[in-house]
Amino acid sequence: MKSRHFAGIPQIPFEGTGTENPLAFRHYNPDEVIDGKTMKEHMRFGIAYWHSFRGTGGDPFGPGTIVRPWEKGKDAISVAKKRMDAAFEFFQKIQAPFWCWHDRDIAPEGSTLKQSHKYLDTIVAHAKKLQDQTGIKLLWGTANLFSNPRYMCGGATNPDAHVFAYAAAQVKKAMECTVELGGENYVFWGGREGYETLLNTNMKREQDHLAAFMHMAVDYAKEIGFKGQFLIEPKPKEPTKHQYDFDVASGVAFLRTYKLDKKFKFNIETNHATLAGHTFNHEIEVAAAHGMLGSIDANSGDTLLGWDTDQFNTDVKELTLAMVSILRAGGLGSGGFNFDAKLRRPSIDPADLFYAHIGGMDAYALAFKTARQILADGKFEKFVADRYSSFDQGFGKDAEKKKIGFKELEKVAFKLGEPKPVSGRQEFLENLVNTYLHG
Repeated sequence: MKSRHFAGIPQIPFEGTGTENPLAFRHYNPDEVIDGKTMKEHMRFGIAYWHSFRGTGGDPFGPGTIVRPWEKGKDAISVAKKRMDAAFEFFQKIQAPFWCWHDRDIAPEGSTLKQSHKYLDTIVAHAKKLQDQTGIKLLWGTANLFSNPRYMCGGATNPDAHVFAYAAAQVKKAMECTVELGGENYVFWGGREGYETLLNTNMKREQDHLAAFMHMAVDYAKEIGFKGQFLIEPKPKEPTKHQYDFDVASGVAFLRTYKLDKKFKFNIETNHATLAGHTFNHEIEVAAAHGMLGSIDANSGDTLLGWDTDQFNTDVKELTLAMVSILRAGGLGSGGFNFDAKLRRPSIDPADLFYAHIGGMDAYALAFKTARQILADGKFEKFVADRYSSFDQGFGKDAEKKKIGFKELEKVAFKLGEPKPVSGRQEFLENLVNTYLHG
């Protein structure tokens, strides 16, 4: 593609840790081969279209501060095409192999559903042309069932069947567009699938409707030949007081209750884990324990703020612990690391978009390499294995396999007497983590 929108910025090179160039990677070398795969293949970085190319720098307390030259124009479709040209130029220059979108991010909403579909078809055709030209792929698509006032009480959980039908039509189209662009996953984020007060809510009925909606999506995927992975992105609150996809654990319970657990995995966002009162690492471990780890929204929140700040994550320690869990679980499969993060309100220059993603990509790459070393050394794995070793033999093994019960265990307790406490050595292990991070 011809450089038009970021003409003053070259493709971001890898220059190593000795570089002082802020527009260069220090740790992420896309072409570096590790275990027979390039870092580009390992990391599967994706760019969130909504934040990077629809974000304005606005927050709950003020309008946007970021103005981009490609946003000028009176015709919404022409502007949407120009914006997408700018996006793909950025994708290439930052060396990200994937992108992600909501339907209403990439195409304007029309005055009717049919017109919205038509607009989306036009922009998807343009996106397909750009994908073919650049080799950039679609990590996942999704539908925006939360911005328009019609969805003020949700889409799939809305008490009005008319809105439910409208949401189904919108998801149907978004799934078709995802297939058209070769998307490897499709995400459900229940932005307003929850409630504000139980005084006007039939919770059981709403959850039944949500499950029915998802079963319909699974059925339609078969019709149109979508073979990608369905993902749920949990979030506990904001915008609703209580959302049904509160965290991974509640999501697992929901999927198993409604027999959807074989069809869905989780797209885990760091900031959402924080809002749920969990660590990023915790949510990954819960998903991995159930074989439902699918993809990652790579961002972070501010623990001093109670809302979704969606910042670029450069906390290498947090990311290393997350990477250990991800690698131990066998990776993300068709998923990837999507930078669902936005520039801070005063970061208004086009170059800031590059600085932010460079920092995030470097942090994840360094965490990946550090996590590989931790797992290769096996010190933590051995410690944990030793800590649970009493369940590898004798009555412990029998109890774990459910071969004995309370009567037999009572006899063991009488015979062995009072258990001797064994240290968990938390501080020792935390110090050990720091030896990998700081030497």
